[in-house]
Amino acid sequence: MKKNHLKHFDLDLYQETLPNGLLINVIPKEGNNIYVTFITRYGSFHNTFIPYQQKKYYEAPMGVAHFLEHKVFEQKEGEDPFVFYTRNGADANASTSYLRTCYLFSGPGHVCENIEYLLDFVQNPYFTDENVEKEKGIIEQEIKMYEDIPYWKLLERSLENTLQKHPLRYPIAGTVDSIRKITKEDLYTCYDTFYHPSNMFMTVVGNVDPKEVIETIQNNQAKKDYQSREPVKIKQVTEPDTVVKKEDTVTSDNVEIPKLSIAYKIPVRDFDKQKFHFFLNFYFDLRLGSTSLLLERLRKELAITGEISVDVMEADQHFVCVVSVETKKPEYVCEEIDKELRLKQVSEEEFNRKRKTLKSGCVYQSDSVYTIASHVNSQLLRMNTILLDEYAWIDSLKWKEFQKAIQSLPLENRSVVTLLKKSESL
Repeated sequence: MKKNHLKHFDLDLYQETLPNGLLINVIPKEGNNIYVTFITRYGSFHNTFIPYQQKKYYEAPMGVAHFLEHKVFEQKEGEDPFVFYTRNGADANASTSYLRTCYLFSGPGHVCENIEYLLDFVQNPYFTDENVEKEKGIIEQEIKMYEDIPYWKLLERSLENTLQKHPLRYPIAGTVDSIRKITKEDLYTCYDTFYHPSNMFMTVVGNVDPKEVIETIQNNQAKKDYQSREPVKIKQVTEPDTVVKKEDTVTSDNVEIPKLSIAYKIPVRDFDKQKFHFFLNFYFDLRLGSTSLLLERLRKELAITGEISVDVMEADQHFVCVVSVETKKPEYVCEEIDKELRLKQVSEEEFNRKRKTLKSGCVYQSDSVYTIASHVNSQLLRMNTILLDEYAWIDSLKWKEFQKAIQSLPLENRSVVTLLKKSESL
């Protein structure tokens, strides 16, 4: 068991990598709650890969990762996972993103028993032709539900119009047509490839004894026969810099005020990828965030309602920066946002002030077991490591380096999507 100190959280981190490859992270924290996540590095991104014990690439139907998340809860015998955790005073859930699938529970007690159960049900899949067919109807309803959420619809269309080949352009849950093609064999192929402990990690945050937790996981995994294997080989795509569609309009019954998104497609060039990711978040927040002059002006003009939101999403050698806002003047607001971003000027004083804000944010994050786990898990997924001193990393970011990155930003490759009420589009 290796012990380190997370300086920015003022908490200790205990780590152990088991013989089967499973990485365990335990962060003890005083309080009443315990939060446990069990994550596989498998999300909707990973749709073309070489399956375990095979030699040729396999292309899975869209939505398999999310479908698997549903079906892993299926038990051949014994208690339903949700019933088990409710009985033990805990809440259980799961979610799928572009990069990972996460199974989790939170609750104040029975930590070792709950961890063992989490490991056992995730590592003991039960798929049949019948239960797979039954699930399709449930997921179809979920897909249709997401289609009725305006900002979700806007984001999915923005990614589809921005990326030509990268799987980030596809919906996480797939489409009604794609999930209808999913078979029991597809699920086992993807499960056997990605749900090996060497492709997974567990993070435990809360009032726990690290030694007891790690020993519980060690003993559980020692009873199971997992052979060592090579990392999964994912097919890489060459994504062009240009977008698919520069402008588009979509409609929804659930929209009263039009919504606008501008997706900027920005290639990673001669910069460290993680720093560049940070610089993009930094710049877009300074120009469009809650303390920006543009936001204040557009509100005074009654051109927008609410905030201007920004999602910086990674697509291998590109970042897609999606700016979203509610506005009755989409053309005007789009022009003003574009003009603001093209200024490409940030003073050293603004830069240093923002760095201080980021440091203070670490203090707020350390109050919650959920934000601590989310922060650690995100770093493992994006960087395959955990920063032990985020203060030092923030201090290592230099204004001149930031200026160089921002000055080189190509903002011409962008896709604009406007979401209108159906009746207004006629």
